[in-house]
Amino acid sequence: ATRAAVEEGIVPGGGVAYIRAQKALDKMEGANNDETTGVGIVRRAIEEPLRQIVANAGLEGSIVVQKVRDGKADFGFNARTEEYENLLGAGVIDPTKVTRVALENAASIASMLLTTECVISEEKEKEAPHSHGPDMGGMGGMM
Repeated sequence: ATRAAVEEGIVPGGGVAYIRAQKALDKMEGANNDETTGVGIVRRAIEEPLRQIVANAGLEGSIVVQKVRDGKADFGFNARTEEYENLLGAGVIDPTKVTRVALENAASIASMLLTTECVISEEKEKEAPHSHGPDMGGMGGMM
């Protein structure tokens, strides 16, 4: 991460860089309805890192995303302190290269899934509750 930060710099962490990237998507117009729908999907998808961070902190993502979106520059949500602040000043940062490559890889995978005719995945098996069996007679219910 340090090497990546030295190569391309840093951006505010906590998903804020992706929220700020939404402004670039506002300027994009698709050549057709499919492209416009795709831009909308990407716009919503890049909110997910921030939503997940907020959910992990036990809070509601939609409210935080809107407040961060209304802010400017480095303003964001610090999940550790549960406060809104300048994330660069608070040391909540991501290497630009890591942020960019994550977005590029996500787009690549989404593109591959859209052009694939068939996807096979494993179905999760439901685990039955574990039965420890009855207690041993004469032991007084000892655990």
